[in-house]
Amino acid sequence: MLKDADVLKDYGDLFLGSRLKRLAERLQADAARIIREAGLPIQPAQFPMLAAIHRYGPLTVGKAAEVLGISQPVVTRTLGGLMEMGLLDTTRDGADQRQKTIRFTSAGQAMMAQGTVSVWPRVDAAVKVLCAGLEGPFLDQIGQMEAALDRQSLESRVLSQPPALTIRPYADDLAEAFYRINAEWVQAMFTLEENDIQILTRPRELILDRGGEILFVETPDAGVVGTCALIRMEEGVFELTKMGVSAAARGRKAGEFLLAATLDRARAMGIETLYLLTNRTCEAAIHLYEKLGFVHSEAIMERYGARYERCNVAMLYRW
Repeated sequence: MLKDADVLKDYGDLFLGSRLKRLAERLQADAARIIREAGLPIQPAQFPMLAAIHRYGPLTVGKAAEVLGISQPVVTRTLGGLMEMGLLDTTRDGADQRQKTIRFTSAGQAMMAQGTVSVWPRVDAAVKVLCAGLEGPFLDQIGQMEAALDRQSLESRVLSQPPALTIRPYADDLAEAFYRINAEWVQAMFTLEENDIQILTRPRELILDRGGEILFVETPDAGVVGTCALIRMEEGVFELTKMGVSAAARGRKAGEFLLAATLDRARAMGIETLYLLTNRTCEAAIHLYEKLGFVHSEAIMERYGARYERCNVAMLYRW
């Protein structure tokens, strides 16, 4: 008799808050599994805080509470957890040194670059489909959403979609793509130097066999569209290099996603010093490097800048 009973539904308006809470908890439980499957270390309740910093830039605790619509104690608790994970940090800026300003760490920037590409678009698309056919009064729409989730969970809806971008490790059949993607962007702006040619034609020997790494970013429709390498220069010191994205794939955030994945790999490898060399005409690339935690370094320029004739910018990653 009680098999299909639902007291919250039976009482309608009376328990609206409890019913919405139940629905929210159901969606958040699915979201937690989606986030975990994507390899992100956070909980769904922490994502809005990160989203606020991502959208508005550094915020005080008070401003974060305002834009999130929650209390300052809740902001403080959430902030504490994210700081423990090394994703957010606080500084005291301006005349009022009592005010803490919340900002991303380099690890937080990299995680958000991954999350906004690998998780957000798929969840957004799944929720749009879930809500698209809702009709009638609000309580009826809640019932329709609950029934739709009974048929297929949010987790299943999201995971059934192919990710917009995925990361692939190096394999010998990707050697041609490694050469082509990099030669394309270098020759569009500069001239291939002897150092370029050696690395691009001997990636296994000069990168992988010496303890380095090469990653590729792939799309469902266009295949491999970008690549990036970590080259071991000396003990504990690596150069991030040969990062390029095909012109046809630009605008999909493939470069940001690839750079974030490469930085994650560098952390996993225990790299102590990570630097890159570039040219000031590569403004978009430099902006991306700065966004994800690289800073300009004269010391790196002096020590390694002579590797390329075109190099007039050197940057060091802030761990």
